[in-house]
Amino acid sequence: MTNALGSAIRHEWTLDPDFLTVNHGSYGATPRVVLAAQDDWRRRMEAQPTRFFSRELPEALRAAATVLARALGAESDDVVFVPNATTGCNAVLRSIRLEPGDELLHASHVYNAVRNTMIHVAERSGAKVVSAELPFPRPDKATILSNIEKAITKKTRILVIDHITSPSGLVLPIAEIIALCHASGVRVLVDGAHGPGQVPLDLETLGADWYVGNCHKWWSAPKGCGFLYARGDRRTELHPVTISHGYGAGFTQEFDWTGTVDPTAYLALPAALDFFARLGGPALMERNRLLAAEAGALLASKLGTEIGARPEMAGAMALVRLPFEMPPTREAAVPVRAVLQAAGTDCPVHGLAGGPWLRLSAYAYNERADYERLAELLPGVIDRLRG
Repeated sequence: MTNALGSAIRHEWTLDPDFLTVNHGSYGATPRVVLAAQDDWRRRMEAQPTRFFSRELPEALRAAATVLARALGAESDDVVFVPNATTGCNAVLRSIRLEPGDELLHASHVYNAVRNTMIHVAERSGAKVVSAELPFPRPDKATILSNIEKAITKKTRILVIDHITSPSGLVLPIAEIIALCHASGVRVLVDGAHGPGQVPLDLETLGADWYVGNCHKWWSAPKGCGFLYARGDRRTELHPVTISHGYGAGFTQEFDWTGTVDPTAYLALPAALDFFARLGGPALMERNRLLAAEAGALLASKLGTEIGARPEMAGAMALVRLPFEMPPTREAAVPVRAVLQAAGTDCPVHGLAGGPWLRLSAYAYNERADYERLAELLPGVIDRLRG
């Protein structure tokens, strides 16, 4: 692992030096070396597009998928690329067969785009979307498992569960949740948008029916690089959102080609994984987790509020309550985030548990001084919002 992290390594990215970037979780940030690898692939593609797409891409894409599968603890034939985790969730939810009265279950902190997909699928089939409550702040594992178990009925066909919740940054006890659902005959789709690069993964051991993830967040791949993992016995009826020439030819054949797109984000993933390993891999994930905990404690102390997650359910993101009232809606959070951006920083704000919560991220280019700077900015931001 490189010894230089924080500001000493920030030159590896093209980040605006005048802007306080403490929100790696939303979109990631791609380092220069990975952008250069993507540019190399793009030049190769444009040198002779017909040759590239017809002869070079199929093998190159499977080679990149093999590298990805190794990082996930899976076989290469179990993994296909998709632009993002939401697309992967759409592929699964639109592929499963539902009958009127069937139930699709999610937890209350589900990602809004995925909730909307579930609603759309349910409306078209006559099924019903059900929510299991995630207590907040600082929930415990036993209560989470109990609430999910209580929400399962004989009509439950699938649970869609975040590995790490987007609005609240909770690292859920995903292995126990999967086991609980399988014991009741319920299939599980894990939305791992924040999983890869934030927590260790071994998908074969985990045993989910499907797992989707983003590579552009914590692995810092180029934007538009995600994946869908399907267990061997869960591929038969699975199809991409866009049906194309490979229809009926099998999992990888259908997903590897859905039409002409720029595939260079996928092909540059091995370079991103090499960079992540150079920064420490597992050691970097632990360093980021500890830094996020330190940042959350610092901000909560400065504001006289509280943090959202217990240590055992915290990753490289921390939620800190802001000291004012706000309706717990997405619409109410928009102006709060706008004021933060105008002040020169980019933290997401979520309405949970009767108030606004600030979500911090910690990544390789961050250090304690970033959160001390944020602590200095926040009083002015809060005064403006209260005014």
